[in-house]
Amino acid sequence: MSSLRFPALQELASEEKKIGHYNGKKITAIFNSNVFTGRTMRESLSDEAYKSLMASVKTGNKIDRRMADQIGASMKAWAEERGVTHFTHWFQPLTGTTAEKHDSFFTIKGDGTAIELFDGDALIQQEPDASSFPNGGIRATFEARGYTAWDPSSPAFIMETGFGKTLCIPTIFIAYNGESLDYKAPLLKSIVALDKAAVDVCNYFDKNVTKVTATLGWEQEYFVIDENLANARPDLVMCGRTLVGHAPAKGQQLEDHYFGSIPERVFAFMQDFEQESYKLGIPLRTRHNEVAPGQFECAPIFEECNIAVDHNSLLMDVMARVAKRHKLKVLLHEKPFAGVNGSGKHNNWSMATDTGVNLLAPGKTPRTNLMFLTFFVNTIKAVYDHADLLRAAIASASNDHRLGANEAPPAIISVYIGTYLSQVLDEVESRVKEKFTEQDEVILKLDIHKQIPELLMDNTDRNRTSPFAFTGNKFEFRAVGSSANCGSPMTVLNTIVAESLKQFKKDVDALIEKGDKKEIAIMHVLRDYIAKSKNIRFEGDNYSDEWAEEAARRGLNNFKTTPEALDAFITESAKKVFFNNNIYSERELEARHEIMLEDYIKKVQIEARILGYIATNHVLPAAINYQNVMVQNVKGLKELGLGESSYKAQLNLVSVMSNHIQNINDNVEAMIEARKRANNEPDTHKRAGMYCTEVKTYFDKIRYHADKLELIVDDKLWPLPKYRELLFLR
Repeated sequence: MSSLRFPALQELASEEKKIGHYNGKKITAIFNSNVFTGRTMRESLSDEAYKSLMASVKTGNKIDRRMADQIGASMKAWAEERGVTHFTHWFQPLTGTTAEKHDSFFTIKGDGTAIELFDGDALIQQEPDASSFPNGGIRATFEARGYTAWDPSSPAFIMETGFGKTLCIPTIFIAYNGESLDYKAPLLKSIVALDKAAVDVCNYFDKNVTKVTATLGWEQEYFVIDENLANARPDLVMCGRTLVGHAPAKGQQLEDHYFGSIPERVFAFMQDFEQESYKLGIPLRTRHNEVAPGQFECAPIFEECNIAVDHNSLLMDVMARVAKRHKLKVLLHEKPFAGVNGSGKHNNWSMATDTGVNLLAPGKTPRTNLMFLTFFVNTIKAVYDHADLLRAAIASASNDHRLGANEAPPAIISVYIGTYLSQVLDEVESRVKEKFTEQDEVILKLDIHKQIPELLMDNTDRNRTSPFAFTGNKFEFRAVGSSANCGSPMTVLNTIVAESLKQFKKDVDALIEKGDKKEIAIMHVLRDYIAKSKNIRFEGDNYSDEWAEEAARRGLNNFKTTPEALDAFITESAKKVFFNNNIYSERELEARHEIMLEDYIKKVQIEARILGYIATNHVLPAAINYQNVMVQNVKGLKELGLGESSYKAQLNLVSVMSNHIQNINDNVEAMIEARKRANNEPDTHKRAGMYCTEVKTYFDKIRYHADKLELIVDDKLWPLPKYRELLFLR
């Protein structure tokens, strides 16, 4: 039987490990070296062009064509000095990956003269076609036009691939009529909505605030395995996760991998991709072993939300590319291996003012603490009002395997804020039942001022089971999956907080108009919001059955699968909040719902096909070969005239294997029939449901019997690399 497993193991054992491309330079010497930074712009642009560009970044004003020509020429000159010959509009379509179409600076003038040119038109807009990208019915194939439009708020950069270099212009991707077809366009709109709503509320406390920026610090978890071993597994090649595979005797139960010494080969890879990331301006700060064997994590310094999302998308590309240099493979799937921890991408979110204040950090005075409390409570209220939207924002076929699997938060959205802040909110809620007086206001402010600074001593702790936790000066959205584009959850979070802040201002202004002092009015509304959103707060073990029962009593939804979770996007409340903040039109929202359902269907469909292929082309042949060996052994013992007791064990093995073989065969055939029925269903929503409740149900059944056979079949006959090899050999 031909197998790639043993050649891969042999090469792994004999291969000389190399350091790779790491050059050992100081980070500050290479940081931003491949980025068209503000400093580079300032040095190469005229004052007029530079001011025009900065105005566009800050206010969204359109850049004059003449200025765009100058900016384009400056970018081209900077890029050509570094050996660049081509440029691309780099964008993030709804495929979950990044996209690019390269064009050269080279062109020929009318008289035949060859020149290098990059004008304002090429910088600002391109037409890469839209027919083959997910569009949810927005565009037909014969109406294929799609446009990429420059996003000046995210700097251009040079991507080095092999021996080539390309100037990349971060862009949005829209259809002919302006509908968004990517993650970035809605994210930018949500950032604008949050900015406007937050500034209006900030002005209650500080009139000098003119801009509020959403900030994001992501934590990227991932697995690293040997490339040749990965290539010997069709499921890893095609699905990014193992569809069969018995757990090794040693997994993560000894907890010896977490924060342990980084393996040398992986360490070389880390240094290499970090160097590439620093060149692109990605401010990586942390690296370490994660809980599961073969699992690792990196995290950057906080950045503006839009740039952070771009950098995370870039990082995933860089990691995959650099891994090949080291003959490694990076797995970003949320659950590539059963029985050990999956991977997430914790999104640490906050808001910062242009006066240098983190709005989710406790202050040093009663006034700044009241401002902190205002934004803190409004965020909790937003999550309570739109918990289902947050759940939908992190829904995917791959994340379904991770959520609630004892290393990730469950599918129930709740908020953890810690004991001290819970006491603060409870005090605000219960201090005065009827109406605040000026004396109440003074006492309350002083009590808050006394209690909140204790948070600076890290008394918020960390609840690893909570999907949305306050961790001292930010909220950590822990339910986001490792392969996800951060743009989707951040768009939802920015939007729902903006909606809450807009309503908060209306409610406060209404009380002020009735004669309440501003701070008393703020406290009245905060008390009301605290009481209304109390059910979303939970301080205990989110994994427990008791919490699931309690959450149901509180009216919190528990959408365990992607198809049911995604329905939140097309509810009336979702349409209202997205329309009110100019994020999505109804057509865009319905299209996204359709795209995400189709994505779910296709991924489960691919997994079903690969599982059937592995079962019939790898597992069953290996099992039957070994079964034949046992049968021949029994025949030989019989021919020698030995009694049945001498081959009883072999007969039992043959019987046990026959049972597993038959079950695999029957379940594969049933899965194929279920897939055919689902494919014949014209309604996308119903088809997704059928793949979830009918097709997918056979996955665990087939896997159970395949994994049992893995324990029985002679190791020399088993064709697929085993967990002990994938997770522990590198």
